[in-house]
Amino acid sequence: MISIVIPTLNEEKVIESTLRRLTALALAHEMIVSDGGSTDRTVDLAARYATVVTVDGGESQTIAEGRNLGAEAAAADSEFLVFLDADCVIPEPNRFFARALSCFAANPKLVGLTAQLRVLATNERLVDRIVLGIANLAIWLGNNVLRRGISFGEFQMVRRGAFGRANGYRADLVAREDADLFRRLSRIGDTRLDWALKVLHTGRRYRAVGWPRLIARMFLDMASMALRDRAFSKEWTPIR
Repeated sequence: MISIVIPTLNEEKVIESTLRRLTALALAHEMIVSDGGSTDRTVDLAARYATVVTVDGGESQTIAEGRNLGAEAAAADSEFLVFLDADCVIPEPNRFFARALSCFAANPKLVGLTAQLRVLATNERLVDRIVLGIANLAIWLGNNVLRRGISFGEFQMVRRGAFGRANGYRADLVAREDADLFRRLSRIGDTRLDWALKVLHTGRRYRAVGWPRLIARMFLDMASMALRDRAFSKEWTPIR
């Protein structure tokens, strides 16, 4: 069984579409929406399709805390945790997860799996294809060749036991929490990117912030993590 965890905060524009697409999934699964204090219709819409958990007291939470909270709510017999962003689309979910599970079955040492990331065709620009193409290649090299885990957070699939051994996401990180998890998982077992798996998303942050600023911030966060074990970013502004 797999548990699909989706952290949310005011995602009424996309959450229903994301969850509805996943209802086509035939294998044993559950969907958990971990909400960080939405003030719009996110919770009501999500409750039609998924179990909704919220942080105690309705306080805001980092995305790392949201993912951890969702993982804690997973069914006892769930073997895999899937972390998916609210604005992501998995084309043909049955074929996608059949492939993902085959990767884990073929390699008992595999503890973390990610996919190539693309922007939805309706939103995609040439610069998106170029930048994400380079980023996907770098992530493939990091995991599959150098054996040093790294991953975007839009899609991460993790063996539940390994997630527990790694103590989940670091709640103190507002950025690079996704890459940090895979780095620690790679000390436990294998992590990889499978080119046959593709996840699409809206690209809304690229549009709102712009690639130059995002790339600059990414390198600052990477350097800060390497030198100080904490992100340069002090907050991660929601883009809706």
